[in-house]
Amino acid sequence: MRILIDYRPALRERTGVGEYVHQLARALAEQRIDRSVDRRAGDRRAGANADDVEVFTSSWKDRPSPEAMAQLGPSVRVVDRRVPVRCLNAAWHRLGWPPVEWLTLHRYDVVHSPNPLLVPSRGAARVVTIHDLDFLLNPERTRAEMRHAYPALVRRHSVLADGIIVVSAQVGEQVCSLLHVEPERVSVCPHGVPQWVATGPIVPGNPKGRYILFLGTLEPRKNVDGLLEAYAALVVRRPDSPPLMLAGGSVRGAEAWRERIASPPLAGRVEYRGYVPDADRQAVYAGARLLVLPSFNEGFGMPVAEAMSLGVPVIASNCGSLPEVSGGAAVLVEPEDIVGISHAMERVLFDTALARRLAEKGLRQAKRFTWTRAAELTRAAYERAIETRRQRVGS
Repeated sequence: MRILIDYRPALRERTGVGEYVHQLARALAEQRIDRSVDRRAGDRRAGANADDVEVFTSSWKDRPSPEAMAQLGPSVRVVDRRVPVRCLNAAWHRLGWPPVEWLTLHRYDVVHSPNPLLVPSRGAARVVTIHDLDFLLNPERTRAEMRHAYPALVRRHSVLADGIIVVSAQVGEQVCSLLHVEPERVSVCPHGVPQWVATGPIVPGNPKGRYILFLGTLEPRKNVDGLLEAYAALVVRRPDSPPLMLAGGSVRGAEAWRERIASPPLAGRVEYRGYVPDADRQAVYAGARLLVLPSFNEGFGMPVAEAMSLGVPVIASNCGSLPEVSGGAAVLVEPEDIVGISHAMERVLFDTALARRLAEKGLRQAKRFTWTRAAELTRAAYERAIETRRQRVGS
């Protein structure tokens, strides 16, 4: 199978979709290597199924980093073009032109866009990933292309797509009901967790954690206001509470949150860490007493799975896919209930037995999420999309 993945979301800071693209391409390439090993062992059928994985990047100024390309592995071919992202997106998403084969000079069996809008192709099966539909349900919480293009175009693109990948069953149900997509074109392929470097035994519910952690982009959907209000109420009741760390990039308008944490009662109690590079993420989780993700909506919620995989207790909202991903291993809260969030943090912080139970459940739940499994499910989705493409062309 000849696979092309649009790698552009991973060119800069690898948040959310960028991390998904990078890890998926790496895992698909590792599957290719595994099949090649099988072939050398004499399994001709497995060898015949070896895939060619290619990633496409385009930007006027951003180039794929050597470190990231090394992580993908030597079998992944990179096609990099100096085409401005905004110009190419406008042509691709609104005109369906030019076909990606014109830019890469290669042909493919499947072309995969990691967002809801298609990458045009002359002959390949076209697959999109829909991480969530918050841009459709709450456009006021989004920005840029996600606000101006996605709501207007997603229905047309979902009709044209030969396959639609979703990262949770909850999103899959929304895609079928809101976009009127046939269930047979939708494939649930959850994310994985990183292959952390072993630094010693994991201590579930680490009581030596130095801070409460929020990890994610500072944007309205993440309910940063609610988290700050809940934490302010917590430190009034329990001045011995650990500090709060906000870790992640920020969008325009986040200045108000930064000003707020510099003023009483949060001054000196809240640290804004900013974007966490891939190499530092494990250490940031390992230093946390607990993770809080009170988002209004999440299509998957990578920080929840990643924190659980390192034995960090989790508090998450009861919205979107977070109950599905946490699988009973987190304290769930209503994102509008500031008092409830505050008291949940207090319980997990000061009830050592509860923190340990949550962490132990989280470790078991996190084992369900691997990038190897994500790649297997994605490859199966590609095969279904190719068959759908054949049937469409034939009809």
